[in-house]
Amino acid sequence: MQRRRFGRHDFDVSALGFGMMRLPVIDNDPAKIDEDKTTEMVHYAVDHGVDYIDNAYAYHRQQSEIVLGRILKDGLRDRVKIATKCPVRLVGSNAGFDRLLDTQLGKLQTDCIDMYLLHGLSKGQWPKMVEYNVFEFFDRAKGDGRIRFAGYSFHDDLATFKTIVDSYPWDFCQIQFNYMDEHFQAGVEGLQYASRKGMAVVIMEPLRGGKLVKNVPAEVQAVWDRAPVKRTPAEWGLRWVWNHPEVTVVLSGMGAVDQVRENVRTAETAFPNSLSEKELALYEEVRESYRRRIKINCTRCQYCQPCPQGIAIPDWFDTYNSAYMYGSRDELARNYDRFKEGAGDPAKCADCGNCEAACPQQLPVRQLLKDLNADLSRRP
Repeated sequence: MQRRRFGRHDFDVSALGFGMMRLPVIDNDPAKIDEDKTTEMVHYAVDHGVDYIDNAYAYHRQQSEIVLGRILKDGLRDRVKIATKCPVRLVGSNAGFDRLLDTQLGKLQTDCIDMYLLHGLSKGQWPKMVEYNVFEFFDRAKGDGRIRFAGYSFHDDLATFKTIVDSYPWDFCQIQFNYMDEHFQAGVEGLQYASRKGMAVVIMEPLRGGKLVKNVPAEVQAVWDRAPVKRTPAEWGLRWVWNHPEVTVVLSGMGAVDQVRENVRTAETAFPNSLSEKELALYEEVRESYRRRIKINCTRCQYCQPCPQGIAIPDWFDTYNSAYMYGSRDELARNYDRFKEGAGDPAKCADCGNCEAACPQQLPVRQLLKDLNADLSRRP
């Protein structure tokens, strides 16, 4: 397994990190993690050199940390570094940080969390963190040994990202970065900015929530097929991220052991600056193909759920995007009423705005639901 230095600190970590947001589940229920399959995946990853495991308070309806705690009790805790995230929306005071951290320590069945992050910072949440003196909390939690390194994950604009970077001697940050999001949110400029400050940079959504590997359009696959070296779309996507020397860890939300095996193999040889100029040119062709097709840039993170009106917003956006990307818009429109039975009715949006407040991609969710409904209500 390839390893990379963790920012300015004198140790390294596996280039591939195990993201525990999209684990296999039972009966399509996010709260019912298939623990047997997940255990197999984690053991395979650790046995093949992965030692960075990323989690969060909210993942899988607050069950992911509990499952990870049980898995790591089976002789793995000393072989990995746990990263998990504080749900900043639930913090109401400086003492709130401690209450949530202690809860997470209990769920993970550990005395110390190696990498502790504020979850999904944005310009709207950051002033509250300053008001509650998050810096004093981090110093205290480091001092008493409950955490080792302090960081944050981020979903907002570049200027806000730099403001937060400059506010505290952070150990690391976590940003969204993939070949379709080179200049989105923190982007490559934020990646380089944080790296110059000595921060480790952890990458999330390297495959854009699976969008870059599922049902690849024929014209995109044709671009990949022209390459002299044959690779899967997942390998192409991950190699692009690992090609950046400023990247420390790339998180993959793996849902099956075959995905773990493939990603481990890729990580072994996806070194910085290893892509040729001809290969990099292929990515630009692929970008243009996707940009011509995608309607809504949703990554299915599920932060907008549950909707008070029962609208499965990520499912609708994914279905809508797929219909346009793969030429099945008319079929979707013909089956619109049937899809509503399982995913809720977009026309019933109550304009509460909860979804937009939670959306890391800053999508105008309410207007998009109205547009989607108007479009699909037109039968072919």
